[in-house]
Amino acid sequence: MKTLKKVLSIIMIAALVASIFVVSTLSSGASATGAGLAEYALNAYNSNWSYVYGGSEPGAVDCSGLIWSYCGGNRTSMLDDAQSNGRDWGYVSNGIPRVHGLGLSRPGHVGVYIADGMEVDARGSDYGVCYEAIGGYNNWDCWFKLTAVSYPDTGWEEFNGNSYYYENGEYIVNTSRTIDGTTYYFDESGACSSKPSSSSAAATTTDNSSKSTETKAAEDNGPLKSGSQGAKVEALQKRLQELGYYNGAIDGDFGEMTETAFKLFQKTAGLFVGGIAGADADLLYADDAPTYVEEKTEETPKKKDTEVAETGAEAEEATEPATEEATEAEDAEMSYSLGDYSDEIVTIQERLNTLGYLETQPDGEFGAQTETAVKSFQNMNELTETGVVDETTYNTLFSDEAVEMPVQEKAEEDKADDEKADEKSAGSVNAPAVTTPSTAPNTEVEKKTAQVSAKSLAGVTNSVDMQKNAKTTNYEFILWLGVMIVVMLITFAIVFTVEKKKQRKAAAGRRFY
Repeated sequence: MKTLKKVLSIIMIAALVASIFVVSTLSSGASATGAGLAEYALNAYNSNWSYVYGGSEPGAVDCSGLIWSYCGGNRTSMLDDAQSNGRDWGYVSNGIPRVHGLGLSRPGHVGVYIADGMEVDARGSDYGVCYEAIGGYNNWDCWFKLTAVSYPDTGWEEFNGNSYYYENGEYIVNTSRTIDGTTYYFDESGACSSKPSSSSAAATTTDNSSKSTETKAAEDNGPLKSGSQGAKVEALQKRLQELGYYNGAIDGDFGEMTETAFKLFQKTAGLFVGGIAGADADLLYADDAPTYVEEKTEETPKKKDTEVAETGAEAEEATEPATEEATEAEDAEMSYSLGDYSDEIVTIQERLNTLGYLETQPDGEFGAQTETAVKSFQNMNELTETGVVDETTYNTLFSDEAVEMPVQEKAEEDKADDEKADEKSAGSVNAPAVTTPSTAPNTEVEKKTAQVSAKSLAGVTNSVDMQKNAKTTNYEFILWLGVMIVVMLITFAIVFTVEKKKQRKAAAGRRFY
């Protein structure tokens, strides 16, 4: 009997320890961050994840599954979940806060706000995970803070290989902060110019109206900016004058002219243009500091009338081939093909719609249907069937002589499209209807951001895998808790039954005695 009690005690202790372990795992798994979600979504785009209706595993997700696979939470209605739990939310039309990893919502669809006006969403079975600027294909209604994600209020945050500093719930931009005695500069995207010395430092502020002696001493060792005075400013002015940026008085007063001159130096040197002389002042005093070169337009020397008359014909002849070459260059630039995205493509699609070659709604995306429509137009208008809108195709398309799609051929194409649609729906009954979306970068900002994210996210995959393995969903926790409760109840029932039997035997022994 003693042995049985020991075994049961060990079982109960083991169950208790296991429960504590699961709760601690849940706490660590639930520590999802907005920056982490944004990186996770970017990784999904760069890794070409597929769209699978109902999918919630890395590599195959739908719109809510992309978010849920990282942080869990309420998958069915994330915006309603945020609103009912008192999380911040607002309308996109009123602006989106500078916060990494916010949720985005419109009827029937959700996405992830990355930063700098960019978003990621799992869009459709034919397009996978897409990355584009806000206001593109998705006309988002609301932004919101996910209940399963924590967002910083004040302090440092790492995202996409850069350091950001949050104040009052948003990361700061186009400014500088002195934190733990070190001055940091933040560009227009919020990225810090250097790595912080401490991720837990708090920003310091100064009241210029009542500066103490200690504050002035710290300012002397800090950055020089508008309003600064002293020997350091005088040295700065002399150096700017040596390099050709400054031609004002050397008076040790960091005024408007000094600020303008230093901004010009920052621009020439390829630095963040903020007008504050901090760490970047080291380059100012370097031997290879760039000098100011004034842009000058060369004046054409005047010629005598006789010289002009003699060379006029030659100049005209020389101009003609140059003009032809320029025209050819312009023709070469006119080219829209599969994968392109622009406002001009919307105009092309509208024209193809008018002529009966295209049925889908114009969206600016040069997709497969647009390419097929262009080929059909080129075929009917006796052009080379390339599927590319070059200068010739463009001019023909918008000319009065453009041939419309014949009614008979249009009917045959519609029939073929219907048959393809039937085959597709037979193979995937539950597949959601998807309009033609955008997968290619549609702005210069997006192209540059995509290039930067592809480079900086090279090392994100490992951290994403760790987050995925650490994540414990609410369902798994409830299931585990239920199992633990059942085990404890069974253990209690066994102990209770054994004790009752023992008591009955003892009572029977006393009666017999």
